[in-house]
Amino acid sequence: MYSLSTTLDCKAINYTQQVLNETQEAKEQGLEALRKWLTINAHLHAKSDDYNLIRFLRATKFNYEQAQKKISNFYILRGTAPEWFHNRNPNLPEIQKLLEIGVFLPLLERDDKGRMIIFIRVAAHNPYLHKQDDVFKVGMMTLDLALDKMEDVSVYGVVAIFDMDGVSYGHARQLTTSMIRKAVHSWQDCYPVRVKGLHFINSPVYINVVLNIFRRFMRQKMRSRVHVHGYDRKSLHNIVPKELLPEEYGGSNGKLQHLIDFWKKEVSSSTAWYEQDETYKYLKS
Repeated sequence: MYSLSTTLDCKAINYTQQVLNETQEAKEQGLEALRKWLTINAHLHAKSDDYNLIRFLRATKFNYEQAQKKISNFYILRGTAPEWFHNRNPNLPEIQKLLEIGVFLPLLERDDKGRMIIFIRVAAHNPYLHKQDDVFKVGMMTLDLALDKMEDVSVYGVVAIFDMDGVSYGHARQLTTSMIRKAVHSWQDCYPVRVKGLHFINSPVYINVVLNIFRRFMRQKMRSRVHVHGYDRKSLHNIVPKELLPEEYGGSNGKLQHLIDFWKKEVSSSTAWYEQDETYKYLKS
């Protein structure tokens, strides 16, 4: 067993060894290498505890150079995108309203591959009342909290389900090219989590027009993981078993409102955590 503290079970530890190249030696060498590198790059103001650094090592299968790039990208993004990472007070009215709507909802149970399933309800908000940057902000706040509380996500990765139900011209107008580029960059180059699939459901035929803009900023590996399912409910159930899904998606795992209430409570009760977490970001000299 590892001497470093972990909440992972034996199955997850075996997975890290077999798939992510994680061994006792790799962990010790990786942590030492990253900490030395961070002393030279103190301007990043990165978290340097074991838990945080190991997430970046796992996300890159213990390639130290790639982990350094991802750490650098992550903290620079946090310091240069204040619209997403500044003043992340969950009690702000605009944040509370989006939490009540439920725009970003990780499922509480994992799929048969151990992955976290995240429902992103793209058009749940009113584009004439809510800023798209605030929608992204709530998504990042929820994801950051989930990654901090649930270590297994750093092992098995995530599958994102983009629910396009109700999407309108108003929603499309909110997405600028620079915003799309930044969103792709955050998932692809910054966050310490492996994205295993991007699935679009309840999607109109013209969705590919918008997706082509996203694809323009994706590397081939991520482009290959984009799948459009239209309105085929059975296609969704091939990705996520019914027993994991809320009833609104043809599942048997309770109402969607239960999930909304859970994450609203989790985020809203973490004010102190967000206040401290916000201090970790790149600062211009």
